[in-house]
Formats: sequence, structure tokens, C-alpha cells
Amino acid sequence: MSRRQKLEALLAESPEDSFLNYALAMQCSADGDQPAAIERFDWLIERDPQYVAAYFQLAQIVVERGETDRARQLLTRGIEMARRAGDDHAEGEMRGFLEQLAG
Repeated sequence: MSRRQKLEALLAESPEDSFLNYALAMQCSADGDQPAAIERFDWLIERDPQYVAAYFQLAQIVVERGETDRARQLLTRGIEMARRAGDDHAEGEMRGFLEQLAG
């Protein structure tokens, strides 16, 4: 059983688990299945907007697909969520990436 299959099995038991959804999105991305990763990150952000790491990861994927405007929107929202959560590290990473996109 692959890692992705294991995560999917765990999610069948706990479909609302944010960490498992994040892990599956990351695995989809690592497997090269960008559409599935995007779908899963979108789902996670919709249901758990405070899951800060999802914004940065999704922004990286959409930039690779040429969706720079969408990446900027995600990063802007992610920066705000990180600021609210007091996550200075995530906020700084996203600010740096946003500045690169503006450059």
C-alpha cells in the first residue's frame, strides 16, 4: 500500500482531519498529481482557513502552473492568517515569496 493509499484510508475514517488532508495534499504534490493536490489544498483552506501552511504550499503549486495572480491572492490571505495566529515564521516565508512574485 502506497503512502497516498494509507492517507486516503485514514481519511476515510476521519474525513475532516486537517492534518491528514494536508498530508494527502503534500503527497499528491510529491507524486506529481498537481490537480489532486490543488483540490485537496483548496478543500482544506475552505474548511480550515487557519491552517496556515496550506496557503504557502498551494501558492507554490499554482505559480508553477503560471497562476501568479492566484498565488498572490493566496499569499496575501495566508499572511493575514499567519499574522492572526502569531506564526511569524510562516508569515515571513509567505512575505518573501510574495516579494519574489512582485519582483
